[in-house]
Amino acid sequence: MEGGASNEVAESSKKIGRGKIEIKRIENTTNRQVTFCKRRNGLLKKAYELSVLCDAEVALVIFSTRGRLYEYANNSVRGTIERYKKACSDAVNPPSVTEANTQYYQQESSKLRRQIRDIQNLNRHILGESLGSLNFKELKNLESRLEKGISRVRSKKHEMLVAEIEYMQKREIELQNDNMYLRSKITERAGIQQQEPSVIHQGTVYESGVSSSHQSEQYNRNYIPVNLLEPNQNASNQDQPPLQLV
Repeated sequence: MEGGASNEVAESSKKIGRGKIEIKRIENTTNRQVTFCKRRNGLLKKAYELSVLCDAEVALVIFSTRGRLYEYANNSVRGTIERYKKACSDAVNPPSVTEANTQYYQQESSKLRRQIRDIQNLNRHILGESLGSLNFKELKNLESRLEKGISRVRSKKHEMLVAEIEYMQKREIELQNDNMYLRSKITERAGIQQQEPSVIHQGTVYESGVSSSHQSEQYNRNYIPVNLLEPNQNASNQDQPPLQLV
């Protein structure tokens, strides 16, 4: 009997070593007990390795067919079970919408406060303040960032200066053109004034170099005197005989 059992165990071990075996209940009690011991020890070893390698909280509870307890826990089996019960309770009874929103906004506000604090610290570091909390590597990074920022500021300032100079040069050309245009207009106006037909000077009127007396003669020639249209009074008086006194 014992030889047959050992042969079955050896045959089962060979099957396991060769590859996959059929997973089903082992009918032979002895073989089942041997397999249980081997698999239990391997499972306990895997649980230990999982807790150490992955820093996981592991609790393993095993009961044999005879009711014997085997357990492993990296912390405490009871504590892990209580944590499991609480997780299941939270999953069955989830928090209300208000509580969920409260937790969300608390997390967001905490995140924003942390970001604001980091930005304030960065601003102080840029101003050269509160540098005592920085190590050499952080100071080196800060120096590099400041040098890059100064380089960008200088480049932008040079760009704006060049643009301002170009604008002033363009404006200078426009003003010179306007000045030349105004001078040409002034010269043109002065020439027109010199060619005007009449100029009044000290009460005497001159027209193209002709005196006022000559202008009067031309006026008399161009216009017929009114008295020419009247009858000749002198001739009529000569025809009449002289009056004699008696």
